[in-house]
Amino acid sequence: MQDNFIVTLENLKLKDYRSLLKSMKRAYAGWDDLWEIEHIKTLIDKFPEGQLCVLVNGQVAGCALSIIVDYSEFGDNHTYPQITGNESFETHNPDGDVLYGIDVFVHPDFRGMRVGRRMYDARKDLVEQLNLHSIVAGGRLPGYSKYAEKMTPKQYIQKVIAKEIYDKTLSFQLSNDFHVKKVLKGYLPGDKQSAEFAALIEWNNIYYEPSEEYVHIPKTVIRLGLVQWQMRPTPSLKAMQEQIEFFIDVVSGYQCDFILFPELFNAPLMAEFNHLDEASAIRELAKYTEPLKEIFQEYAINYNVNIITGSMPVMSRGKLYNKGFLCRRDGTSETYEKIHMTPAEVSAWGMSGGRKIQAFDTDCGKIGVLICYDVEFPEMGRLLADEDMKILFVPFLTDTQNGYMRVRLCSQARAIENECYVAIAGSVGNLPKVNNMDIQFAQSGVFTPSDFAFPTNGVKTEATPNTEMTVIADVDVNLLKELHTYGSVRNLKDRRKDLYTLKKK
Repeated sequence: MQDNFIVTLENLKLKDYRSLLKSMKRAYAGWDDLWEIEHIKTLIDKFPEGQLCVLVNGQVAGCALSIIVDYSEFGDNHTYPQITGNESFETHNPDGDVLYGIDVFVHPDFRGMRVGRRMYDARKDLVEQLNLHSIVAGGRLPGYSKYAEKMTPKQYIQKVIAKEIYDKTLSFQLSNDFHVKKVLKGYLPGDKQSAEFAALIEWNNIYYEPSEEYVHIPKTVIRLGLVQWQMRPTPSLKAMQEQIEFFIDVVSGYQCDFILFPELFNAPLMAEFNHLDEASAIRELAKYTEPLKEIFQEYAINYNVNIITGSMPVMSRGKLYNKGFLCRRDGTSETYEKIHMTPAEVSAWGMSGGRKIQAFDTDCGKIGVLICYDVEFPEMGRLLADEDMKILFVPFLTDTQNGYMRVRLCSQARAIENECYVAIAGSVGNLPKVNNMDIQFAQSGVFTPSDFAFPTNGVKTEATPNTEMTVIADVDVNLLKELHTYGSVRNLKDRRKDLYTLKKK
């Protein structure tokens, strides 16, 4: 092989056939049944973008041939002659849902140059561009004939997966993120090396969207708006409404999909009850919650933004709870509850913990909300992650930097372990005339997992500490899909469910 060479990935052309034939003879030494020029011409005519080759200094160093099939017509029990229409390729269906790999080979002189990987990566890109469900192929088992008398094909495949045996074809396919679905018997007549067995392999397109759902495809890049709220004397509900609308107007002006308010942001209204003890004052504050919810619902529609209302005190059946509302821009709403009360919330206010733990559907996918202290319990985030949550919102209220750091560090941990984004928003400033709510500390922000597609420190963006402001950030949920499938570590997938489980009662 030459010391200097030029490597290009191209769609196979009929003029390349002579070079292709030379490579086939070397790659399939001892095989008589090689592709004729008529086969290649048919494939190029039917599906030119699916026929790939790598050229090294103009010579075919490798080739990948494929068709599109409606996989429901064949299912997992098929043979090579069936899936290729006895190599007529009449089974090719441009409206199908699966790219079927009918051949991949590399000239022996060019192995070690990642020729095969280039072609597999190009196939994956093609599948994503065409919005196909997956790549499927019957993978030959060229090493199996040496072990046929000692083990079954299933045992052989299991040992290849465990890297106890190296199979030049299957090992390579596994290294390219394919998984084995089942063993196929009598797949390729005449394949003595594989004893006519094959491994049915599949690579799933994580971006696939069924065509009938195109109108309802969730957004992949989602814009978040966080309100770092200034606690200030507020004389009336009308004054608070004006402040709320100001922030919603600002954030919606940036076309945000969500706006997050802090925990107990409406505490300034408690000033008029300062003559009461703390427990009585916050129960009086709870009377403002329903009117505020109605205001948020109206603004969610008018400003076309999903609003997470932080939290507010709610009286229900004689008990005091800390609850918030997801007010969707379509006019619907749902309630979330703080589950864990801090010792201070119990002793000063007599608050009770809620009982509802759930993720919520939105027009931007599944989200979760954990109020302040709840984010410090890792089970909570994991339960929401098991419901396919992609964004976790954490409204919080902390009066000291110690308390804030607990919320922040636990939020960052939830982002890493649950492979999701976490947005936190808190209040700043002080309320000298409101008992038990005198001073606040906050630095709102958006946190990410920690891998190559994300910021090194896991911080997407953050506010200036203790300053009233908004934070705007775009998050890409496709990056979470890639992390889940191809990440350096895969926390959700790698859980030892054979040893432990987590479930709601």
